[in-house]
Amino acid sequence: MTSQSQQNPEPDDVPALPVLRAQRTIFSFLEDLASEIPSSSEPPNLEPHDRARRIVRVAGLKAGVMSGGLAIPPGPLGMLTIIPDLMKVWQIQRQMVADVAACFGKTAQLNRRTMVYCLFRHGAAMLARDILARVGERVIVKGGGLRVMQKLLQRVSIQVTQNTIGRTLSRWLPIVGPVLIGGYSLVDTRTVGRTAIDTFSREIEVEPEE
Repeated sequence: MTSQSQQNPEPDDVPALPVLRAQRTIFSFLEDLASEIPSSSEPPNLEPHDRARRIVRVAGLKAGVMSGGLAIPPGPLGMLTIIPDLMKVWQIQRQMVADVAACFGKTAQLNRRTMVYCLFRHGAAMLARDILARVGERVIVKGGGLRVMQKLLQRVSIQVTQNTIGRTLSRWLPIVGPVLIGGYSLVDTRTVGRTAIDTFSREIEVEPEE
């Protein structure tokens, strides 16, 4: 006979259920995000640093305006936009990284590992160790198979979920909330852009995947 404690989850477990669902949703989207590298219309530039900085500025403003707009509905309605907001910001950032790589003439070195590194290095420091190594002015992108990438994305999804939960209070604040959320997306996108510029401005060696 099933006990009462087995039939009903413990009170402490109930709040964790939405968090686990959010984490699974984020992980699934991260897999899709990393599996497809967008094309870029950016040609190699004679002044790639200047062009890359312009690309990053525009992408940051675009992400900030988009996030701020999604955060306008207060309270529960605003909470429903958290995951869509994350996904749209990551899509903007993914295209930005592809454009930065292209203006440095490094599209051939842009793969799912360098993409994940650029997108999440600032929020998940272990990526620096697991994906990329620096030897002087060279960057070596480490090899790794599908299983390795899945483990990395799982760890990133946990970190992202924790960070997102920490910012949910802002969506309950009228007027101020959208400004805070939009400002965070702007700063986050520009941080990703700086990582991309620093990475693709160097000589890159890509190890073969397992």
